[in-house]
Amino acid sequence: MSDIAHRMIATNGINIHIAEQGQGPLVLLLHGFPELWYSWRHQLPALADAGYHAVAPDVRGYGRTDAPEAIESYTMLNLTADAVGVLDALGAERAVVVGHDWGAPIAWHCALLYPGRFSAVVALSVPYTPRSRTPPIQALKQIFADNFFYILYFQEPGVAEAELEVDVRRAMRMVLYAWSGGAPKGTAFMPKPKGARLFEGMPGPERLPPWLAEADLDYYVGEFERTGFRCGLNRYRNMDRDWEELAHLAGAKVQQPALFITGENDPVLGFTRMDAMKTHVPNLREVVTLPGCGHWTQQERPSEVNRELIEFLAALELSDPLAPGGSSVESRKTALDNRGDGS
Repeated sequence: MSDIAHRMIATNGINIHIAEQGQGPLVLLLHGFPELWYSWRHQLPALADAGYHAVAPDVRGYGRTDAPEAIESYTMLNLTADAVGVLDALGAERAVVVGHDWGAPIAWHCALLYPGRFSAVVALSVPYTPRSRTPPIQALKQIFADNFFYILYFQEPGVAEAELEVDVRRAMRMVLYAWSGGAPKGTAFMPKPKGARLFEGMPGPERLPPWLAEADLDYYVGEFERTGFRCGLNRYRNMDRDWEELAHLAGAKVQQPALFITGENDPVLGFTRMDAMKTHVPNLREVVTLPGCGHWTQQERPSEVNRELIEFLAALELSDPLAPGGSSVESRKTALDNRGDGS
């Protein structure tokens, strides 16, 4: 981890903390909830060794990045503008954008809203979903009716924060375990009434999953004890606002080359559909399903994810000689061969 550099950049009206490593074409790594730049700790050195400039910001509202108070500060328009702002601050004309969890919808929308700035997309865990006919929160209320669903639970400011922040270490242990590939099926979505709490009835882990060290948990806990969870939760509170503000994207297609990586045991697969990607992402190169993997894809299976990422990036350069860094294709192929385990 000593080769990972950290700095603050001022862009889009806020200060954004980035972790970065390597030189070459820019690969922007966007995390989800409740994560941090740290979620990409295994990808930064692997991408750097393969000849890329890997940059993982703390997304707006997380970690050391500024956290505006207003709920509407966390719309998709603001988050994608932050991503473009990172490119501007780094002097990069284009980048490949990679996103996990909420970072995946941000990545998909970066491609839609700024096609000239993002040359390709890699999404982990959350497939591309076209605009629904009704506002998403309204639709979820109809679907789940009197049953608990975590996105609906997150809507009322202060409610989820109170549960998560009373014991941040317990909260992070529960979330990282329940959504992992090692948890019993159904742990993340145990049936309960809509008045229940997130962790009500949910079993906790006896020990951390093998992919998560105590030092990793310590980092997450330290940051969320300092910042709380409110600003991360505000992303969920803008889903209907996004629906209104992005109406012009109805029917839009992601035209850039794309890769989708998911875990076989990812709970997200239970309430999302991947079939829409076939129509709305016409240049989807591959869908990779990792056996036994849960939701925390790049942390649970870093070697496999790293290899898929680097192979995808190398293929982009081979197919597009004008892509940033195209002249270094051979060196990147050599790096891939030498780093086959992605560690």
